[in-house]
Amino acid sequence: MRRWVGAVSVAAVAAVAGVTAQAPAASRGVRVEVSFPASVHAGPVTGRVYVMVSRTNDREPRLQIGRTGTPFFGRDVEKLAPGQSAIIDVTDLGTPVASLRDLPPGDYFVQGFVNVYSEFKRADGHVVWMHDDQWEGQRWNISPGNLYSEVQRVRIDVSTESIKLSATNKIPAVQVPADTAWVKRFKIQSPLLTKFWGRPIYLGATVLLPRDYATSTVQYPVLYRQGHFGLGAPLGFQEGNEIGTAWMRDDFPRMLVVTLQHPAPYFDDSYGVNSVNLGPYGDALIQELIPEVEKRFRAIGQPWARITDGGSTGGWISLAHQILYPDFYGGVWSYCPDSVTFTDVEGINIYKDDNAFYRKIDWRTVPIINTREINGHVRLTSEQRNHMELVNGTKGRSGEQLDIWSAVFGPLGKDGYFEPLFDKRTGVINKAVAEYWREHYDLLEYLKRNWTTVGPKLVGKVHVYTGTMDNFFLNNSTRELDEWMKTTQNPHYGGFFLYGDGKGHCWQGPETTAERLKQMAAHIARQKPDGMTTPWWRY
Repeated sequence: MRRWVGAVSVAAVAAVAGVTAQAPAASRGVRVEVSFPASVHAGPVTGRVYVMVSRTNDREPRLQIGRTGTPFFGRDVEKLAPGQSAIIDVTDLGTPVASLRDLPPGDYFVQGFVNVYSEFKRADGHVVWMHDDQWEGQRWNISPGNLYSEVQRVRIDVSTESIKLSATNKIPAVQVPADTAWVKRFKIQSPLLTKFWGRPIYLGATVLLPRDYATSTVQYPVLYRQGHFGLGAPLGFQEGNEIGTAWMRDDFPRMLVVTLQHPAPYFDDSYGVNSVNLGPYGDALIQELIPEVEKRFRAIGQPWARITDGGSTGGWISLAHQILYPDFYGGVWSYCPDSVTFTDVEGINIYKDDNAFYRKIDWRTVPIINTREINGHVRLTSEQRNHMELVNGTKGRSGEQLDIWSAVFGPLGKDGYFEPLFDKRTGVINKAVAEYWREHYDLLEYLKRNWTTVGPKLVGKVHVYTGTMDNFFLNNSTRELDEWMKTTQNPHYGGFFLYGDGKGHCWQGPETTAERLKQMAAHIARQKPDGMTTPWWRY
């Protein structure tokens, strides 16, 4: 593995991660052979093959991987035939252990996995191979159609040379929860996105109905919730829980609450905007999915009665939607939004830093921290986080956070995949790509350029919440937006920003969910046209 600053880089990572030197156990000849039989997949596979190595078997190793999970290693395959073995050896990158040769001697539980890619013949002329979401939200380790082996217990030491694993199991289709009297779901094929990707692409919605919906003719305001893919009830609604109890009260506002599903080939959601790499997801949500919601259910269907919220990824999407489609929504509640300006992208200043992994400060070279605990202790460095993504998938196909930002915010690459902001192995930043991010998706920069036209449409609508110790440093860019909005003129509008002192990711304010919904309902009621009544809320 190449390193940006050689031995200094290795030493810095070891110091930050608390790694202690130990003699490697695995022989240079150790390797894992992963195959699959025709009984689980009849044709050849283009995709990615993994091996997971765990100390315990309380859960399958494939379910133990993650940002700080158990070690795993991967390699791309092309047209791998049934019965043919893909080889993973000491040359393949792993995380959090960099190579199979670095595993300490011992007994382990190992499991092989095959992530099946599909061919996308896009409308822009590019042909790419991606994981086609199966309504699981781009989680390859549980995605229907993917293959996995039984777990084997093996000894890994200097004598270990070859481990053979056969992926004889296929993950079954997702079981969508059944509708109830309160919660309804639907899924539609998007003409806009299907045309762009050259394969069927689906959008969906889960709708929480208000009390008395079935026996009334009232039209209702709508809260559109943005965020990661999920099929659960909006707001975590259950009869008898906190929000379920409030939902039944006579004096509680009646509204529709809708979570939107828009998984994309790069991630569990699309970030809800148009981009050259993902296609017209913004148009698809505004022109296809939301109109379908409002046609199927009795929505008022006017901007003043249409609000949006979300946290983290959903915080960015909801805020971006309010800013980029200011005439469509009547208000936004954005919680711990992803970087609203790219001066701090999980620790990286893409405009000033030369490297995404290490920063030079005078004579010193220090690692950039990606994730922290709320007491300030380091959880992950940027290099560790990005190498984890690279093990998950090459060409941005990890289904992880830094890759989806590059896919949404970045330019199109010559090979049809996105042009990376930085090299995933060395961290070197491409300044031309950084400028593309600034020009197209930096929300603060967009507001600076367009305030005289957009600003008047945002007055009274923007509410942002974040903790001062956000684990991903998202509070830093939020603070920049806050400080700039305080200086706005024609019109002057500072927005509403609230910070939770010492709170981490994703702080959403001191109110309960029920209290927040009443705030939102009051906001909607203040915006209603003169003379219009509010039969959806008996105060």
